[in-house]
Amino acid sequence: MKVLITGGAGFIGSHLAERCLAREDDVFVVDDLSTGSVENIRHLKAHKRFSYFLDSVENRQLTAELVDECDVVFHLAAAVGVRLIVESPVRTIETNVRATELVLSLAAKKKKRVLITSTSEVYGKRTQMPFREDDDLLMGPSSKGRWSYACSKALDEFLALAYWKEKRVPTTVVRLFNTVGPRQTGRYGMVVPSFVRQALQNENITIFGDGTQRRCFLHVADAVEALLALMLKSEAVGEVYNIGSAEEVTIRGLAEKVKAMTKSASQIVLIPYNEAYEEGFEDMLRRVPDISKLRALTGFVPRYALDDTLRDVIAYTRTRVTSTDQMPLATDRRTHRASRQIAWQTPGLL
Repeated sequence: MKVLITGGAGFIGSHLAERCLAREDDVFVVDDLSTGSVENIRHLKAHKRFSYFLDSVENRQLTAELVDECDVVFHLAAAVGVRLIVESPVRTIETNVRATELVLSLAAKKKKRVLITSTSEVYGKRTQMPFREDDDLLMGPSSKGRWSYACSKALDEFLALAYWKEKRVPTTVVRLFNTVGPRQTGRYGMVVPSFVRQALQNENITIFGDGTQRRCFLHVADAVEALLALMLKSEAVGEVYNIGSAEEVTIRGLAEKVKAMTKSASQIVLIPYNEAYEEGFEDMLRRVPDISKLRALTGFVPRYALDDTLRDVIAYTRTRVTSTDQMPLATDRRTHRASRQIAWQTPGLL
């Protein structure tokens, strides 16, 4: 295939590009590096089947040419991470909705196959587990900025399904649950790389909230296999699928695992949400996906257990911790300020 990956220099996008090249697909990546990194795709740049464009998906002329050139589009470009979402809600909404609408409208001209990556965040404040794709969505109030991400991704889903129903654009929506692995950064609030970095540097491992939140973490390699499997199934058109793992862990338990696996001298410290983000910040106690729909269509079963995933992240992070990074920070205040990137996981998208 000829494959276009928007956000292809990001965490998930770069792994997807790598996997598509291994399949001998021609891969085209567009990324403005707002949250992605050239470092993620540096090892791919010399590949004869790989082309990349450092530009915004909202460059209509460029994206139109790439959509026209390719057979399928994986749309991963989006605002990511709780820190960015809370601090820049306008950017979050505009980036997510405008880019998705543009990709879909361009794909509609020649009925190109499109996979839209959404998020477990759209389930909002639901408490009944596990989350199923046909469940009602329960959002928080619009006065809470953290819900802007969930709402913008839900609108992306409505757009994708509307383009299928009205314009017959073959679209599929996936909801990613806490995808983690090598190359993920803690810069925007991703919990696993943040915990690992802090543990390797013997800093305080900072948990936002009380640590009883329960999450399920999926290795990025498993997520990529699920994305490809769905793209290759015509039965997935017009449908929504959860992609995740059912192996639960508390955030406190995750911190303890990371500390033990790195043999770290770090202390585990709890930070109230209103100090970490904004007054009245809301977080969900549990997020567990039902992946039976995905399994029924593709046979998908995660290959990596949580411990395997953590070992991969630890090994990757060790190669990037310099001797300078190992120096302890001078005060607890500075440690806290340097670590305000932790405890609530979003996709890179996910």
